[in-house]
Amino acid sequence: MQSLSRGWSFLQEAWRMAFKDKDLIKPSIYSLFAGLIVSIIGIIPIIAVVILFSDSQIGNIIIFALSAILIFVNYIVSYIFSAMTVYLIFGYLSEGDGRMDKAWAVVQRDFFDIAALAAASTAVNLLTSQLRGGRNRRGGNLIGGMLAGLIDTVWTEAAFLLLPVMTIEDVSIGNALKRVGQITKNNLLLIGVSTVGVKWVTGLIGFALAVIGAVVGFAVGGGLVFALGSSTIVYVIGLALGLLIFFAFAMAASVINTYTSTAYHTCLYLWAREAEKAQAAGQPMRVAAPAPLAAVLG
Repeated sequence: MQSLSRGWSFLQEAWRMAFKDKDLIKPSIYSLFAGLIVSIIGIIPIIAVVILFSDSQIGNIIIFALSAILIFVNYIVSYIFSAMTVYLIFGYLSEGDGRMDKAWAVVQRDFFDIAALAAASTAVNLLTSQLRGGRNRRGGNLIGGMLAGLIDTVWTEAAFLLLPVMTIEDVSIGNALKRVGQITKNNLLLIGVSTVGVKWVTGLIGFALAVIGAVVGFAVGGGLVFALGSSTIVYVIGLALGLLIFFAFAMAASVINTYTSTAYHTCLYLWAREAEKAQAAGQPMRVAAPAPLAAVLG
């Protein structure tokens, strides 16, 4: 319960920060729509291959390649806007203003490192998919599924921490991996990871919004059909309206999760970096956490 309470407190502080400087939330919104467009465009050739080369070896190979490319591009889009959010938060906390022009310049500077991170995440995604797919083979593969979950969790957390290191310190993905490993080895992230239940809170909010969206969408769409009759056109309009309402709630949940998680890991990294500097200087004093974390941890 304490972890949930702290996570909720951080979410409130992070969004209070976003409402003061609305540029902080813009990349998360842009990422949502950009990712949707990329997915729609990317799925078209995959559907075409399924229709033209169904149940053939060459078709499976092409589908695998196109799917990998689509995953890779989606990761690039996600990481570009997440990196912008990281730098905007860093600018807000250090200078009192997160500037979009600076964030965009940093993303352009680090594009190839971001692409390298996207490639690594794509490889991890494909690996975990193969491990999970083993459960569908004869005899199942419980160990493969558990291993996939572990790899996915560890890499997702690592990627969230790699972005602030790459963006703020302007280092390659290789050096960023070393920095994250060094910070983790020194247990500088232990308190933050163990006490701030941001993942739980955003997950609960996402679930609640999905349920509310489904209920409201069904009520509005079903109410329209009940009020206007059961003709085909009314059914289609009611279904479309219900789905639109549901996806609006789902999109809101996605933005909340993306921004809050990025803000959390950015603040966590900045805190760990300052603690590392103090430790290197032999200063025993407690390092103050960035504003959103400080308000939660005291």
